Amino acid sequence: MAVQQGLVGSVLDVVCVDVEPGKIREFARATHAQDDAHTDAETASAAGFGALPATATHVVVAGHHRDQAGFVAALGLAIERVVVGSVDWEYARPLVAGDRITGTRRVVDDSTRQGKSGGTMRLVTLETQWVDQHGQTAVTQREVLIERGAK
Repeated sequence: MAVQQGLVGSVLDVVCVDVEPGKIREFARATHAQDDAHTDAETASAAGFGALPATATHVVVAGHHRDQAGFVAALGLAIERVVVGSVDWEYARPLVAGDRITGTRRVVDDSTRQGKSGGTMRLVTLETQWVDQHGQTAVTQREVLIERGAK
């Protein structure tokens, strides 16, 4: 596996997002969340939350605030050959309505390797540290983008 060190450590973007009750409810509906704590303040309070808790994948809303074409260009990716290999989230604490989070997305790995069909693949691993309004990390998001080799 060949590692492309030039981009590793680079900051791709920084975005601020307000965790809004209406958006939490939308995500709960869209993801078929079963827990009423995401949609009902009394249920959230009874569960120990001071406000509606966001669903587990809520930070994807940041995609609407990011320059997606800009980050693809900065990485030098051919978007028509890119697939998402994986995304995972590590929570230090739940996000709740009223939070203001700032995400800094960095390249943490950029490598190429041979694919099973003989062509090469480029794997770019991105990590976003989501810091709350108090300067504390709330969520770490990791995603691996796979760019298939040209045919």
